[in-house]
Amino acid sequence: MSDEFVSIERREDSVAVVHLDRPKMNALSIEVVRQIGRAVDQLAADLPGAVVIWGGSRLFAAGADIEELAGGPESARAVAEGFHRALDALAALPRATIAAVTGYALGGGLELALACDFRVVADTAKVGLPEVLLGVIPGGGGTQRLARLVGPARAKDLIFAGRQVRAEEAQAIGLADRVVPADEVLDHALGWAAELARGALAAQALAKRAIDGGLQGPLVAGLALERDLFVEVFGTEDASIGIRSFLTDGPGKALFTGR
Repeated sequence: MSDEFVSIERREDSVAVVHLDRPKMNALSIEVVRQIGRAVDQLAADLPGAVVIWGGSRLFAAGADIEELAGGPESARAVAEGFHRALDALAALPRATIAAVTGYALGGGLELALACDFRVVADTAKVGLPEVLLGVIPGGGGTQRLARLVGPARAKDLIFAGRQVRAEEAQAIGLADRVVPADEVLDHALGWAAELARGALAAQALAKRAIDGGLQGPLVAGLALERDLFVEVFGTEDASIGIRSFLTDGPGKALFTGR
């Protein structure tokens, strides 16, 4: 039986915490990534209100297990395919996902954080994609998700040099959404997730589809997708509740069901 490095805690506030725990550096071996994918599948089958990914108080996650890359192209293919299966599934979850980053998020660790919707980063943290220092490139989605998040020039700057970015710079370029003291990272991420979990979850899911799907093609296709999903959302229970509440009690008082 394989060691269990990834666990799920489902909280009473409808937030699910995915906890990575592989001593010493949370290196993302093929097995750890497989367990992340399995956790994502479990969440997809029984959706919470929001998800927090947490690597612990010392660090978020180092990169891939370098020993597993020593076999050349075929080893690299196995590692990359595992990362893409797990992280694509995480990115596709129809719920808000937040990476709670302490210490380091490097290589595959940053790619895991990039697959989330938001990143809460400790003021002492460092993040980066240092693969070029090994003579290789990011293979778990980093070249694509980072470029879409911070722009191609900034992504090339970070990837070409393989440099690590401190929290202040990460926030300035849009890589970190919120920067807080290290001992407050998890609580801040959980509070944010709980707030989102109380919202109109059906609308959040459709908005996420519109934004992420729209970025995959030209503007005209994204606008068409938005139009279709705008119509679709009016068939949800949350839309009926929200509009009725607004007309009766004014804005901000609706109690949504998530359906």
